[in-house]
Amino acid sequence: MELNENADIDTSQVEDRRGSGGGGGGGLGGLPIGGGGLVGIIITIVVAVVGGYFGINQIGGGGTDTGNNTNIQQTCSQDNATQQLECRNVLYINSIQAYWNKATPQYFGTQYQPAKTVIFSRQVNTACGAADSGVGPFYCPGDNQVYIDLTFYDVLSQQLGAPGEFAQPYVLAHEYGHHIQDITGQEAKMRRAQQGAGESEKNALSVKLELQADCYAGVWSKAATETTDTKGQKLFTSLTQQDIEEGIQTAGQIGDDVLQKRSGNPVNPEEFTHGTAAQRQQNFQKGYDSGNPESCNTSF
Repeated sequence: MELNENADIDTSQVEDRRGSGGGGGGGLGGLPIGGGGLVGIIITIVVAVVGGYFGINQIGGGGTDTGNNTNIQQTCSQDNATQQLECRNVLYINSIQAYWNKATPQYFGTQYQPAKTVIFSRQVNTACGAADSGVGPFYCPGDNQVYIDLTFYDVLSQQLGAPGEFAQPYVLAHEYGHHIQDITGQEAKMRRAQQGAGESEKNALSVKLELQADCYAGVWSKAATETTDTKGQKLFTSLTQQDIEEGIQTAGQIGDDVLQKRSGNPVNPEEFTHGTAAQRQQNFQKGYDSGNPESCNTSF
């Protein structure tokens, strides 16, 4: 995977809240990450509020913090900016949104609504409630934003067995898949279907939503090398089969069955909220093979 060093890095698509001191009382389950390293990380399946790694935060309530993009703008305007973690992630976000800006009206007949990614450190306040780094990346329908502490990539690499570089854009593409579900009404339809349902049925519906987001991530991956900045410069200069395999590997490492085993618990399909490793891999592959969001159709 090679990024185009000549492409414009549009930092307006992110909000940098690192160092903003967000968070506060309450919040989501999970353990904080960061500081002096990955100390005391425990793999947990957070079913009540996010459902595990790469989820949708549905708490409700809570306030918001404010960010300051000055530092990230300066960093990403320098030479060799693509060597910086945050700048590479901004380009991934630029590519994902460039794809959906065209694909959403084409396939769904509605205009794409841009969504910022909030980069935070340790804790953050959102329209869905307060969260800490332990919950992993998530999308909040309440404010239509993706949230990520970039130290999660260390957890992904060192704790979850997904060290490949393409793991990072896969994570972001999955979360923007949830944004597409929000825009198209699929997320709301799933929530309505959950009303009055038993816990295992609610979880099964959540699995459908998450697998569809994996499929959407695969669809974007197929088109990534065709996405461009506002001046027409390609954002990716190459994407190899090895990169796709890294995405598939990542999907396999965060399946519910794998995470339950890793935490020392018995595998219980009734508690699955994201799908098995095999299901997540298959849905990412399906999206990539087809390159068509319509292949990701599901029913709620």
